[in-house]
Amino acid sequence: MLQQIIALAIITIFVWRLNEQRRKKKIGSNEFIFWLIFWALGAIAIILIRQIDRLVGMLGFSGAGINFLLYLTVMLLFYMVFKLRLSIAKMDSNLTEIARKIALTTNKDDSHHLQK
Repeated sequence: MLQQIIALAIITIFVWRLNEQRRKKKIGSNEFIFWLIFWALGAIAIILIRQIDRLVGMLGFSGAGINFLLYLTVMLLFYMVFKLRLSIAKMDSNLTEIARKIALTTNKDDSHHLQK
């Protein structure tokens, strides 16, 4: 029970910080809603951990429900890292293309000035 209270207190702090970030306009509405739902689901999972234990047992998995939730969370984090990597690769590609266009424009301007 103490572990659940500590976990819920930590989630409350995260949600408070999330709201602060939204209020300061450091995150958009969609991102705020995504993370709010994420933390709300986490809180619900913590509150219903005993029922999750029973459900996991009925599905034939060994171990506690918290282990199952941990595995799901790790998979979610890996997926998010993968999506982040794709996003960074796309930004890198866009940045390379922009730099290339600037370099070509600068070279044209320089050669135009040299011809005068």
